[in-house]
Amino acid sequence: MNEEHYDASDIQVLEGLEAVRKRPGMYIGTTDVKGLHHLVWEIVDNAIDESLAGYCKNIEVIINKDNSITVKDDGRGIPVDIHPKTHMSTVETVYTVLHAGGKFGGGGYKVSGGLHGVGASVVNALSKWVEVTVYKNGKIHFIRFENGGHTVEPLKVIGECEENRTGTWVTFKPDSEIFDTDIYDYETLKVRTRELAFLNRGLKITIRDDRDDEDTTGETFIYEGGISEYVRFINQGKTPIHEDIIHLEGEEENVFFEVALQYNTGYNDNIYSFVNNINTHDGGTHEDGVKRALTRVINSYARKSGILKEKDESLTGDDVKEGITMIISCKHPNPQFEGQTKGRLGNSEVRKLADNVFAEGFEKFLLENPEEAKIIVNKAMLACRARNAARKAREITRKSDLGPTNFFGKLSDCKSKDAKVSEIFIVEGDSAGGSAKKGRDSMTQAILPLRGKILNVEKARLDRALGNEEIRTIITAFGTGIGEEFDLSKLRYDKIIIMTDADVDGSHIRVLLLTLFYRFFKPIVEAGHVYAAQPPLYRIMHGKTRKYVLNDEEKDKYLASLKPEVRARAEVARMKGLGEMDAEELNETTMDIEKRVLRKITVDDCVAADAIFEKLMGDEVEPRRDFIVENAGYAINIDV
Repeated sequence: MNEEHYDASDIQVLEGLEAVRKRPGMYIGTTDVKGLHHLVWEIVDNAIDESLAGYCKNIEVIINKDNSITVKDDGRGIPVDIHPKTHMSTVETVYTVLHAGGKFGGGGYKVSGGLHGVGASVVNALSKWVEVTVYKNGKIHFIRFENGGHTVEPLKVIGECEENRTGTWVTFKPDSEIFDTDIYDYETLKVRTRELAFLNRGLKITIRDDRDDEDTTGETFIYEGGISEYVRFINQGKTPIHEDIIHLEGEEENVFFEVALQYNTGYNDNIYSFVNNINTHDGGTHEDGVKRALTRVINSYARKSGILKEKDESLTGDDVKEGITMIISCKHPNPQFEGQTKGRLGNSEVRKLADNVFAEGFEKFLLENPEEAKIIVNKAMLACRARNAARKAREITRKSDLGPTNFFGKLSDCKSKDAKVSEIFIVEGDSAGGSAKKGRDSMTQAILPLRGKILNVEKARLDRALGNEEIRTIITAFGTGIGEEFDLSKLRYDKIIIMTDADVDGSHIRVLLLTLFYRFFKPIVEAGHVYAAQPPLYRIMHGKTRKYVLNDEEKDKYLASLKPEVRARAEVARMKGLGEMDAEELNETTMDIEKRVLRKITVDDCVAADAIFEKLMGDEVEPRRDFIVENAGYAINIDV
């Protein structure tokens, strides 16, 4: 821009939905696969809001053959009359005007997951085309939008229906120019639709994939037990210590709370909270209030019943949470979320309201069920003793030496103290550790060789885990502390890279490490610091060219790209294990920042992640056997 010329003509005004297309991340967070699926939830949330208002009983989600999405509901149907402000039909207004919806004045919805009235219009802006069909007043109304929300023609009546039939059908095709991919994942949609069915007792949600010719009926989710059935679902494969699921609910100051919980013999807590069906994965005041009440009520009951003696220390929040599976669902008419992703509830008054509702119900349960109450208190007291043992073990960890050394199982640290550029390779075996140490960039890359397989923490409390030398070394190297002392800001490395062989032993070590990170260092995983190195499977040489590829598919594709005479001379060699590579090979294939391939470990669905770790690494053999039988057909490159 010419600096001498700066006037009104230089200021760009984006009209209508142009702003959404220009900056989609502001409205849906991201344009990757996560953002693609977010579009579905914007439309489904509108149907759910009709359900919360008491009108919608059935929702259907369909992935069409062309990867467009159809969402059907039997709610009241979007109003079809002319809107007084826009002079367009209300349907067209909702789909073309940002911040237009029934969620502002309080008349349309008492509680709602969509707060800003932008959902439908944002989906329209980011789609190639959208079709909306509304069943209302005995008529079928239809409107189509194209190329980012442009109305093809105003809303029109295309037929008649039964007088009492109501509902809205929306079909949209995401714009492939906006999104990195336009292919929907059935499993991702299924998991969330099932979750919504759990959270909305009695609501029937069906999901179907029409891309699959064999799947003609889809799957239907309806749970009359609501979140109690959600707890039972999560606790599959776990061993409950009391049979009944505790279900409490109540309302204070127009805020409705519902909590379901059950303790199991495990050592990890699984607490998931929601506000108006939105997963508050960072917690908030509703979760704080329930946790506070849980600790206070159990301590009070334990003292009054004489289980906890006067000389005994009080139980902490961590003690009373051990082995608990809990769902907290809050319905709030005006929730204030912190952060763009709505990850944390901020309403300060909710903390006291949640505390009151939960404390009253839980206290009553303990008094009326003394056997279950005793089991729960004894579980917490065992956790308390283990916590004190862990505190002593942590003292040993704090005093551990971080100095660089060649001793097996010890850290060879990097010279840089800047966590933003530093990374640590956790390497399987001493020979690979030696090669990695020689092949690394010692300024920014630290090496920690493992002495074999670490303890499976799925079957161990923190105090026992801290008795394991490998785990103590990892804790010391990370610098974050562990348990109640954990502090993510003290992490010494931006990338934690698991580097193991691509065989059965290597895979087992990787899973053991991921279990450790997920159970004891979950914030590190959630913040995106954990990676798996991807050593190549083949080396292809022709002339002076040396090419490394990760799998058979890449190998075939690369060979096919070569001229026939070059392909005939090409030498294809299967790569050795990490321990058999020399320092130069290891650097070139797996460690060099410019050439390597890393796979970031993410946890998008904590419920699914918890279930898979419990299934694969827990005490119960049967679920693990079932998993192996179900997935055996997908196994490739088996090392036998």
